[in-house]
Amino acid sequence: MADAQDLTITLTDIAHGGDAIGRDDGRVIFARYGIPGETVEVQVLRQRRDYAQGRVTRVLDPSPHRTTPPCPYFGVCGGCQWQHIDYPYQLELKRKILKEQLERIGKIDDPYVAPTLPSPDPWHYRNHARFSVDRKGNLGFIQGGDYRHLEIAYCHLMHPKINTTLAALQGKCRGTRQITVRHGIETGDLLIQPSLDSLGIDIESGQDHYYDHLFGYRFKVSSPSFFQVNVRQAERMVGALRDRIAPTGDEVLVDAYGGVGTFALLLAPFFRKVISIEEAPSAVEDARVNCAPFANIELLKGKAEELLPELPERPDTVILDPPRVGCHERVLDALLEVYPRRLVYVSCDPATLARDLGILCRRGYTLKEVLPIDMFPQTYHIEAIATLEADPSGATNARSIGST
Repeated sequence: MADAQDLTITLTDIAHGGDAIGRDDGRVIFARYGIPGETVEVQVLRQRRDYAQGRVTRVLDPSPHRTTPPCPYFGVCGGCQWQHIDYPYQLELKRKILKEQLERIGKIDDPYVAPTLPSPDPWHYRNHARFSVDRKGNLGFIQGGDYRHLEIAYCHLMHPKINTTLAALQGKCRGTRQITVRHGIETGDLLIQPSLDSLGIDIESGQDHYYDHLFGYRFKVSSPSFFQVNVRQAERMVGALRDRIAPTGDEVLVDAYGGVGTFALLLAPFFRKVISIEEAPSAVEDARVNCAPFANIELLKGKAEELLPELPERPDTVILDPPRVGCHERVLDALLEVYPRRLVYVSCDPATLARDLGILCRRGYTLKEVLPIDMFPQTYHIEAIATLEADPSGATNARSIGST
């Protein structure tokens, strides 16, 4: 192997995690901030038995997709991995990564992965920021790799209102370790946690919730509750999800990870009944407020694996939108007891999506399509909607809902 601190390699592929891939004397090299097709110099940062990890220090033969990052912190902060790649190619890479994960981890043969749905705005889309605070009261992020505090003045992914708030708080938050800022893009609401009243800062803080809109519906979001950080793209995602479900108006829908009621509320006009299952107390309380306009929504508090088999009627469609770790095995087992004719799996992690889809496809479901959705431009993160249909013969294996 060449000098471990200064390799010259040609990059040939991209990995889940955002690094480009090349080889040196047969050994795999993961190169941060590279692009497939480039010849680069790489500084190796970590040596492993079968591979090495490093970062590009010099581009000898650049990709036509290489662009100049607008952020002065890019390459230091670590929050963005792909600002050096033009946006259309980012979308292609995400589709490629997702397909490879489905084939390699899920053992799904040649899955149909549609072109990635682009974000309406690849910049300033985030409505949620979590800043770390150093001993001097400066706000910033923890750098990837060395975990040092990096003071920042501006983030190109954050909504302008969050950047304005960052400027107003900068250098004034001594004694606080972390500050969360959430912004209602449609309402103008601001949530800042924790309360900064004792610091004498002339900004309202300590709010326990804020409001935002999707498709004209108002959503209450409490401080501990999850809400999509890219609301413009979230609307496009819900539209794509509805198109793939193709409801008739006389069906029962179950949202097995209901959260604050986003899918339940937005899909309720198209179903006879919607059942939302959620175990987080703050999200359930938010959902009660958010879903009040529709009498056909039923909210159940508890774990999906416990409540799915107890449903009074078999759902026609189930939406799965689990956290990054994917579905617990017990959830998949419970789901296969219910055996809805259609599943729609919304995922923010290709690896766990591939694992779970592989299980479902081996147990009676057919994967029809996977749609990558770019909720997080300039990063390697990939959201996706997978649509599955049940084998009609498999319904005989499902336990009768409500029976003992």
